[in-house]
Amino acid sequence: MSLTLKQKEDTRRELRENFEKSGVTLQQIASDLSTSIEYIEQLFRLEPKRYEDTWILKNYLCDKVWEAGKTPTEFTALGGDYRKIWFLNSKYIDGKKIH
Repeated sequence: MSLTLKQKEDTRRELRENFEKSGVTLQQIASDLSTSIEYIEQLFRLEPKRYEDTWILKNYLCDKVWEAGKTPTEFTALGGDYRKIWFLNSKYIDGKKIH
């Protein structure tokens, strides 16, 4: 599934807004998700190796925003239950690690 240019722009913005609200650092994200800062930056540009990686980052940021006592920015394109999206490996996403 491909996102339109507008959906990509919106998703990049939504990821950044949630990153800012979360209060975590790129290093903390990379460490918590078992990956590199470079790959996290790649995900913020929507250049994943696996589609699931963007969902893992999205879920992680939303969790961190809630933990900070704030409300996450809603995602317009990455919405709904990823377990019901046929091409996504929900078990991989549920693992909350990027490998």
